Amino acid sequence: MSVIHKTTMAPTKVELLAAWLPTRSWYTATGGAPELERTGGFRLDDPEGEVGIEFLVVTDSSGAAAGSAPRGYLVPMTYRAAPLAGAEDALIGTSEHGVLGTRWLYDGAHDPVLVGQLTALLRGKAEPQMQSVSHTPDPSVTAVLDGTVADGTWAADPAAASVTDGADTTHIAFGAGDPVLCLCRVMGGGAQPPAGALGAVTAAWRSGDGARREPFAVVLPATR
Repeated sequence: MSVIHKTTMAPTKVELLAAWLPTRSWYTATGGAPELERTGGFRLDDPEGEVGIEFLVVTDSSGAAAGSAPRGYLVPMTYRAAPLAGAEDALIGTSEHGVLGTRWLYDGAHDPVLVGQLTALLRGKAEPQMQSVSHTPDPSVTAVLDGTVADGTWAADPAAASVTDGADTTHIAFGAGDPVLCLCRVMGGGAQPPAGALGAVTAAWRSGDGARREPFAVVLPATR
C-alpha cells in the first residue's frame, strides 16, 4: 500500500504544476500566473512498488481579480526514480524528495503504470488509497463499470494506448472497438457521468462553493 513520507519536495508539486498547467490545451488562461491550491484526490498502488500514482486536483484562483470563479483541474501524476523512456513530452518536471532523492514527475495519462491501474480500479482489481495517509484505503472513491465491458477489454500493454488532449478532457484510446478512457481535466462539470458512459471513477474535491463529488474519469463507448 501507499507510503506517504512526511518530508519536503523542492520544487513542490504545486510549484511544478504552476509552470506546466498553462501549457495544456484544457487550461483556461487568466492573464496571470496560476495561483494553485491542492483541493482533492486519491492514490493508487503500483503492484511492483516502483511508481507513485496520484490523482491530484488543484484549484486555480488566479482569475479572482477579474471576477472569475476558481477553477479545479485534475492532474493524474506518476512519480518515478528514473526517466520514463519515450515520455519526454509528458514530463511535468523533476523534484528533490527529502527521503527518496530525485523524482521524475509525469502526466499520468502517458504513463502505462497509471493507465493500467486505472483500468484495474474500474474492474474492481485495485483499491483506491487515501491521498495523504499511508496504508489506508479510501472508501469514498467509487468505481463502476458496465457489465458489457469484457474483462479482456483494453490493451494488454497500456503503453500502446494513444493519448489525445481536448478542450476539457484527455482521451486514452486502446485497440479498435475498445471503450475509451476519458480523464475529466476541468472539474465542475457535474455530479453524474455523461449519458451513454459505460463506467466512471468518482471522487471528492473542494470547489470554491464547498465539497463536491464528481467523475474523475469515465469510460466512453468506442469511436469507430
